[in-house]
This record gives sequence, C-alpha cells and structure tokens, in this order.
Amino acid sequence: MEQPTNRFLPLAAPGIANLKPYIPGKPVSELERELGIADSVKLASNENPLGCSERAQEAVRAGLAEVARYPDGGGFALRNALAGKHNVDPACITLGNGSNDVLDMIARVFLAPGRESLFSQHAFAVYPISSQAVGATLRIAPARDYGHDLEAMMNLVGETTGVVWIANPNNPTGTWLDGGELEGFVAGLPERVIVVVDEAYTEYVDEPGYPDASRWLDRYPNLIVTRTFSKAYGLASLRVGYGLSHPDVADLLNRVRQPFNVNSMALAAAGAALGDQAFIERSVAVNRDGMAQLTAGFERLGLDYIPSVGNFVTIDLGRPVGPVDQALLREGCIARPVANYGLPNHLRVTVGLAEENRRFLQALERVLA
Repeated sequence: MEQPTNRFLPLAAPGIANLKPYIPGKPVSELERELGIADSVKLASNENPLGCSERAQEAVRAGLAEVARYPDGGGFALRNALAGKHNVDPACITLGNGSNDVLDMIARVFLAPGRESLFSQHAFAVYPISSQAVGATLRIAPARDYGHDLEAMMNLVGETTGVVWIANPNNPTGTWLDGGELEGFVAGLPERVIVVVDEAYTEYVDEPGYPDASRWLDRYPNLIVTRTFSKAYGLASLRVGYGLSHPDVADLLNRVRQPFNVNSMALAAAGAALGDQAFIERSVAVNRDGMAQLTAGFERLGLDYIPSVGNFVTIDLGRPVGPVDQALLREGCIARPVANYGLPNHLRVTVGLAEENRRFLQALERVLA
C-alpha cells in the first residue's frame, strides 16, 4: 500500500525529505508480546551478553539519591578519567549521549549544503542520516571485500569535501584497517577535511597491526576519534560515548552539544566501568569463544560469512534475508537483517553467551532446512 504524503514535508529542511528513520533491532518484549513466547534470544544489537561491570551498577545505585539534580553539564570527572586513559588534555574530549550524539555534532559543525560527506558502501547508517539531515551531499565509495577501499575514498576527496567517515572495525561488516594503511590515508587528506575514525568496537579487536587512532591526534589536528561505552562496557541503555580531537575541534563540537546531554547515571557508570579492566578482559574472552562457536556453526551449515573482529558476524544466506529473519523470529531468535546497508542476503548476528549461540545455530539450521 502506498504511504500517504506527509502534509508537513514542505515545511521541513531540504535534507529531511528523503531520510529514512534508523530502525533498531526488535526489542525482546515486543517479540515475546507478538508471538506469545517467553524465552527469546536477542542477538541483534551488538550488546555485551555479560551485561555491565558490577562496579558500574554500584555507581548507578549510589547515584539514585541525586536523581532530582541536574548532571554535571561538563562531565568533569569522566572527562578527566578519559584524559588520563588516552593521555590527552581534557579539552580534547567531547562527551555524547552515546557516540552517535558525537557523530551528529560533527555533522552539524562541519557539514552544510554545498559540502560533501564521504563514507564507504556498507558503512554505519548514522553517517548518511546525520549528513543528509544538515543538507550535505553524500559521496559513497564502493567497498572492497565488504570493507573500506581507502584508495577509492581518496579519489573522491574534492574541494567541497567536509567530513570523511571511517569505522574501524566497520559495522555491520566487521572488517578492519591496519594502522599503516589507515594512517597513510589520514596523512594524505588536506587539513581542511575532517576525518572521523569511529572505534566503537575497538576493545574487542585482537589483531596485529590494528591501530589506536587516538595516538595520532598530535600529528593530525583534523582527526576526530569516537568511542562508546555501549559495546564492550555494556552500558548501551545509559547512552554515553565521547570524541577525542584537537582542542580547537572539541571547542566547536561543544558549542553545539546540548546542555546535560549525558545523564548522571551514565557519567557515574562510565567512570566506574573505566576502572574495571577485568570485566573488559572477561567480555573479550567470552566474545572470542562465542565468535569461534558461531563461525564453526556457519561453516558446518555451509554458509559464507564476513570475517569479523567485532562482537558480531554477518552471514550470507544466499537468499533474500526477509523470510529467513521472520522464521527465526518465530523460533524466538532475534538477529539483524542488513538489507538497508546494501546487503539484501545478509544477516548480522551478535556474539552471545554459549547457550544463546547454540540456540541460534539450532534455530538457523531448522529454518534453512
């Protein structure tokens, strides 16, 4: 059925007309309500199956007595903790309501009508959404082996390029760039072009040559590195992330940052989570074992998959993903179709606990049979 035209569309900013809302993974409560089941498995949103650190939970509980007070709008304690972690001045840090918030600030500050936003095919959906919302022109470089083709991206850089976005590793494909290749690309960009390296999944990566781009900030003042507490730290519902950049860049981002954009519970939990390296190590170990379990299962089922260094893996079903996804939902398994990323036959699966992975693989085998 054809959707009715929005009567207020003529009043919206020009970039809004062709935008499609970001569609998150289906919540467990919604699926169970729809299908009348009570033990579903959610492997759709790249969440940490261990939850979050007990230290983070304790910090939230301790902060409940002050929920009537506004949070620290400058995030003093968390910014200083992050400055220590990354060996930078606190003036280099921009806090966000999740790293998505920081990405949106970047678009609002450095993109506008007449400027171009450059990213890869199969790149994170927020890059085009935030760029188009401010009226920028989208330039999409074709992917190479599902990942970033930096040569193709460099060839698209022009006089009106405002921001180049790179996710390392990339979501939803899990592909990654080594340090030499990526730094060479950053070094080759004109300083007038802002380059964003989105490292949302960096804690999970254990590959020789994988870089920490925040160590390059002194060399490249046009570089912004974004991080999040939503993935390995397990604080997805609290929404807290941050950007690392030259102080002059951070100054501009903080001019558009909304007051109190990070709530008190998020500030406290993130600060506590930073100090619990044992939890991160356990999360990485669970992810490593779960990734091996899932990929061995896909190979047994004869399914191709994109090798991933994140906490998810994307499989090629060899057929349109929609019917398979719906059948999996009826089995009580929530994964993430990624047709909206130009991958119509692919399904992204978050690495879960061993029992969750086993249930998903059994359900997938039944559905494909």
